[in-house]
Amino acid sequence: MNRLFWPFAGFIVLVAFLAVGLTLKPSELPSPLIDKPAPNFSLPELKSPENVFTSDSMKGQVWLLNVWASWCAACLDEHPVISELADSGVVPIIGLNYKDVRNEAIAWLARYGDSYTLSVSDTRGRVGIDFGVYGVPETFVIDKQGMIRHKHIGPVTQSAVRDTLLPLIRELQQ
Repeated sequence: MNRLFWPFAGFIVLVAFLAVGLTLKPSELPSPLIDKPAPNFSLPELKSPENVFTSDSMKGQVWLLNVWASWCAACLDEHPVISELADSGVVPIIGLNYKDVRNEAIAWLARYGDSYTLSVSDTRGRVGIDFGVYGVPETFVIDKQGMIRHKHIGPVTQSAVRDTLLPLIRELQQ
């Protein structure tokens, strides 16, 4: 009996860990950067690389940083939602074009529309790494003091805008 007990007990423990793991949502992984200052960065604008955008220029405003790429299928899925939010004028949205070829990114925006306040080019992905990006798309809500207040992993949906982003943005704009 003892010979069968330990393998059976081990099996039960493994099943319990699997059951708990299946209930977790990877898109809700907490970011260690929440409530911490957003990394300062200075990057060339995507469409006008001779112009440099700095994150400091957004101090005093609540804004979104949307990490996207032309090679990202999920970015295309979220693009109409981001565009609608940008067109509403509720909040400025800065696009962080991540590990992309500049001309391909510009062509993608021309094809699908460009509602971003502006997009910057992070071809080497260094700023993305500073923000803890491990996949695209990701979206960050940054407050007036330059603190990251929320990180949305994956495509932004209408329900995420309605239930999470807009209430937080309005609260931070007070």
